[in-house]
Amino acid sequence: MDLKGKVALVTGGASGHGREYCKELFKQGCKIAICDINADAGEDLLHQLSKNVKDRVIYIPCDVTDYMQFEEAFQTTISQLGGVDIVINNAAVMNDRLWELEVDVNLNGVIRGLLLAFRFLGKDRGGPGGIVVNAGSSCCKTPLVSLPVFTATKHAVAALTRCYGDAYHVNLTGIKVVALCPTPTESEIGGDPRKRILSGEYEQAWLRDTSCSVPVKPEKLGKALVEVIQSAKSGTSWLVSNDHPPKEIPLL
Repeated sequence: MDLKGKVALVTGGASGHGREYCKELFKQGCKIAICDINADAGEDLLHQLSKNVKDRVIYIPCDVTDYMQFEEAFQTTISQLGGVDIVINNAAVMNDRLWELEVDVNLNGVIRGLLLAFRFLGKDRGGPGGIVVNAGSSCCKTPLVSLPVFTATKHAVAALTRCYGDAYHVNLTGIKVVALCPTPTESEIGGDPRKRILSGEYEQAWLRDTSCSVPVKPEKLGKALVEVIQSAKSGTSWLVSNDHPPKEIPLL
């Protein structure tokens, strides 16, 4: 896929992984809809990206747990940027203490994004087709024993990606579906683990989980995203680390 001129809608696009995805896609010539609940961070990235090019980036307040607001983000992107070609279901929570929100963002939010993408992009609905990239995690390959709920949501995303990425759905909708699965960033494994693990008894498990984890470099994320968009087979999940190019994760 030639990215120049394509329109990308990125959830959780104002910070973390999403910010890197927006910056790299913009660099590649895409129009960007930064969709995020954090208005300050969203406006900051909008200002940064739109210094020289005013008509290629917008910020849209968007809570992926709110279907109506998510739907409006698609409608606003289409009306202001001329369509949607790429959907990055990036919004995520990594905190088992907030497990209900974690499930609603990490899994239900991805489902909402997929269903909206099929509705607005699907060739069977008169759309142009396109690609959806779901937020997976390296815990699809190496489970985080200290974060069982988080790990479960990411395994579910990988399974969802595999199913909706199957040739049956691609032939029906014209939409390729893949998952990008980075190792944790420094901010995700930093700080007091007791604020994100469900029980203090899990702290030793957290230390084991993170002892050999090398935080993925931000600049690695955007380049990996572009590579996966351009060359990954639909239905596949891709591990992103500092050591290697994106590597497909075999799924049962």
